[in-house]
Amino acid sequence: MSKELTPFSISAPGFYGINTQDSSLDMNPAFALEAVNCVIDQYGRIGSRKGWTKSATTSIAANIECIGELIGNDGASYILCAGGNKFYIKSSATLVELTYGGGGVAPTITTSNWQFVSFNNIGYFFQRGYDTIIFDPAVSTTTYRRVSEKVGYAAPGLGVTYIQCNTGISAYGRIWMADITLDKNKVVFSDLLSGHVYTGGTSGYLDVAKVWPNGADEIVSLAAHNGFLIIFGKRQIIIYEGAYDLATTGVFKLHDTISTVGCIARDSVQNAGDDLIFLGNGGVYSLRRLIQEKANPLRDLSKNVRDHLKTDIDTDYLSNIKSIYSDIYAFYLLALPNTDEVYCFDMRNPLEDGSARVTRWTGMSPKSFCQTRGRVLHIGQLNFLGEYSGYLDNASTYTMKYYTPYINFGGLSSSSILKKISLVIIGGSGQNVNIFYAADYSTNYNIGTVALPAINESYFNVSYFNNNAYFTDGISLSTQNIQAGGAGKVIQFGFETTVNGYQVSFQKLDIFTKIGKML
Repeated sequence: MSKELTPFSISAPGFYGINTQDSSLDMNPAFALEAVNCVIDQYGRIGSRKGWTKSATTSIAANIECIGELIGNDGASYILCAGGNKFYIKSSATLVELTYGGGGVAPTITTSNWQFVSFNNIGYFFQRGYDTIIFDPAVSTTTYRRVSEKVGYAAPGLGVTYIQCNTGISAYGRIWMADITLDKNKVVFSDLLSGHVYTGGTSGYLDVAKVWPNGADEIVSLAAHNGFLIIFGKRQIIIYEGAYDLATTGVFKLHDTISTVGCIARDSVQNAGDDLIFLGNGGVYSLRRLIQEKANPLRDLSKNVRDHLKTDIDTDYLSNIKSIYSDIYAFYLLALPNTDEVYCFDMRNPLEDGSARVTRWTGMSPKSFCQTRGRVLHIGQLNFLGEYSGYLDNASTYTMKYYTPYINFGGLSSSSILKKISLVIIGGSGQNVNIFYAADYSTNYNIGTVALPAINESYFNVSYFNNNAYFTDGISLSTQNIQAGGAGKVIQFGFETTVNGYQVSFQKLDIFTKIGKML
């Protein structure tokens, strides 16, 4: 008598994200060994990421390496960009080059790895070895200038080179700057509400050379969080309290230090609601609960992909690493130029160990990010300013991949005979889904192919005056089955499809096996 089929189901496959750190033999099947060009959607499904479209049709012969939004006092929004050693402003659907509007000779600019800060109706650009650049719409919306050319400018008493800073933030009514060309241990702060005044009033500087808890270090980045000023060194972190009230003696003072981890990439630091995220030598970290708990409980968001992430990080490219936190999409993106990859950290709910659900993106190649007040996630690209939108990469398709861990169906004492694979798929239109499966750690996969139904873009299934889509059938839901064969102690499954303009999500995976011979 034939044996009955034994079903094995994975609801919301890949919901835990990628895990390349733990042993794949005993791994929870909710993890994925690969999840490429995927996100974890709001329903807990693993689905295709969005692509990018041009938000400005103007082409420049360079990467757009910096994007920022300035909100004027009148509520006007200005989207500013830097690339190819020039500055641009987005005007409708075009990028218009800003010209130098200051006195004398224009600054000679040979790199565009700027950091943008918006403060009190003025946009500030910081980059190592260059005077701070400002965009002041009250003076001109077509030009840029040096900050030293701002009316009322007051140079820091430390010297003019102290405005050549690589990092800056606007917080607590001031501009804070650091990573100075000639001094890696000073933080310069402006006068209250005057980002161009560094002498007099309540302006000043911090010298943290003797504050580092574990020997000499250098400042990489700054952040403001929960009323604190966070100073990131390469290997350590310093936290000052009272930055919101420098005028009161004794309020602005050292609050805490962390001697075990620092930040290695300026643009990896992002405020994420009640959290602060950054890239350290060991991976992507969170400073959550740091202020409440003196033990400094750093949370390693990248715990499940730590070794792969560390391999993908090349020290030669640290200055070009970019990131963004989007509260709209609830993810933190970390773009690595060395491998042309993006690590996507889902920030909705952490796993039990405090780590984040992680997927990887390829093919998009972002050079910078900016999320605007109008809920647009801008992406700097080679030649173009783009936005995270649609399900094509600038009109080109891309491949989505999901591979399960190795699954043991029959226990340690018997093999499993694979009979049928059933996959519930949401979305897609007309493309094939390739289903891969292999036993006992073999990389010689068997492949089955299923075709997703095409979305009928018509008006009640009849063309509307021969025009293109009037109404659509909506997002399709289909169950795709293949008959499979082979046997093994453990079996792995993979699913690949071409994203061709429609979102695709994997809802449920059902696997049917029979118990094979005893081992």
